[in-house]
Amino acid sequence: MFSLETKRAVITGAASGIGLAIAQTLAAQGADVILLDLDETKAVEVAASIGQNAIGIGCNVAEEASVTAAFARIPLPASILINCAGIAHVGNLANTTAADLDRLYSVNVRGTFLCMQAALPAMLSSGGGVILNMASIAATRGLSDRFAYSMTKGAVLSMTLSVAKDYVDQGIRCNCISPARVHTPFVDGFLKKNYPGQEAEKMKGLAASQPIGRMGQPVEIAHLALYLCSDEASFLTGCDYPIDGGYFNLR
Repeated sequence: MFSLETKRAVITGAASGIGLAIAQTLAAQGADVILLDLDETKAVEVAASIGQNAIGIGCNVAEEASVTAAFARIPLPASILINCAGIAHVGNLANTTAADLDRLYSVNVRGTFLCMQAALPAMLSSGGGVILNMASIAATRGLSDRFAYSMTKGAVLSMTLSVAKDYVDQGIRCNCISPARVHTPFVDGFLKKNYPGQEAEKMKGLAASQPIGRMGQPVEIAHLALYLCSDEASFLTGCDYPIDGGYFNLR
């Protein structure tokens, strides 16, 4: 079960965190994986650690020319696209600036759009494929001080449903995953930048906010991604999958 032999998967934001865990998990199941990341050096290094079935390519998902160039470097068409690249922001309506909003939109929304659009022609010409987007519980639940971030993840969810509807007859399945808090290097850097000197306290708060009593691990998100990208999930499209330690239903 869950074999991805003969499959080729493109994962954005793949040099660390959830994207890296997904790339490693899919590669272990036989997929050829293409790791796209803003940090090309790290993407190449991580790909080398995965093995011969992995390639690292630099890509700024917010820039159309960069996305086009990155997809042009993929040796053969990909049948799986997983959009993990994303950035966050702390702020409410009053203290979020227009520049903050534009910065998050450019990566989280525009970046997801550009990569889906770049992957689409190959999927259509080959009879189908799988698109998996990384949304968030912020898309459907109110989170304090996450105004701009929540907006972008709501857009990712809406784009997912739209693509699923428009391309279901062409063999393309499109779903999204909505994690709660997941412990990644991104979280560590985020706390260090926004809450200097309070990292340990904030880390405990993030863990306690899930009813299960801890943050998720990247590999747990990767296991769900593996299922949704596999043929075992061939009857699933147009769905948002919370993986949140009980946050959505038990709080």
